[in-house]
Amino acid sequence: MTKFSFFQCRHTFIYFLKKERKPMGEAIPIVEMRNIRKSFGGVQALRGVDLVLHHNEVLGLVGDNAAGKSTLMKILSGAYIPNEGEIFIEGKKAHIINPWDARRQGIEMVYQDLALANNLDVAANVFMGREAVSVKLGPISIMDEHHMGQETQRLLDRLKIDISSVRLKVESLSGGQRQAVAIARATAFNTKVTIMDEPTAALSVAAIGKVLDLVRELKAQGCSIIIISHRLEDIYQVSDRMMVLRHGRKVCDTPVAGDIDDFRERVVAYIIGARDDFAEGVSKQPNNEHEEVQDIVH
Repeated sequence: MTKFSFFQCRHTFIYFLKKERKPMGEAIPIVEMRNIRKSFGGVQALRGVDLVLHHNEVLGLVGDNAAGKSTLMKILSGAYIPNEGEIFIEGKKAHIINPWDARRQGIEMVYQDLALANNLDVAANVFMGREAVSVKLGPISIMDEHHMGQETQRLLDRLKIDISSVRLKVESLSGGQRQAVAIARATAFNTKVTIMDEPTAALSVAAIGKVLDLVRELKAQGCSIIIISHRLEDIYQVSDRMMVLRHGRKVCDTPVAGDIDDFRERVVAYIIGARDDFAEGVSKQPNNEHEEVQDIVH
């Protein structure tokens, strides 16, 4: 009787252990957006879009103008409120209705215009809206310039950003340095997810290389990143996975693979509608795809 009870308990314990154990490859994503819909009047900007971002992953978000890329990211960052859909952060449902809600969830977005104050120095821009205070006398607060300067320098050193002094005014910086300051500000306060909207637009070749190096450095430090870009070369170089939107719908979600020419050709096929992995009853690769894409790419 004792022997039977021992084995019975042992098998029961193993059963529950296996039941609780999650299969490999099913880790909870850091961000999951389900069935996101957004309309502006009679215009449907997003039509039931799903998005998944995993921990320590770089996701490239691609599509033509008005495909819905920025709208989707503005919903995640709290600038827009969706008409329908749900957002989950690390498996828990999140209610994001403004940028402060997104920040509390560890989500920051670097907009294309950077939103920097040109007349302020680097440290002031990094701490903008989150200024450190040394003394507070009633309604009067005195900022702790020394502390903010030290923390900003540590941040720049950690991200390997080459700026000679945190006291330089932003207006005196190059385009690449300004982009780096905007990204550094977005990652300065325990950020889990950083969204970058066209981070390499209007930059020189050298500056583009430095921004991409910064993306790699952020990933190496464990950050999860979403990059919106029309520069397919940038997506190819730094992204683990790409997602293509077309007319407010997701048409592709796949790992970045192959050589750059094949990658570019595949992406363009999705952008122009020659391929669609999520359309019912539509062939994923029509016979005339190769000819259409060749005409556009070359």
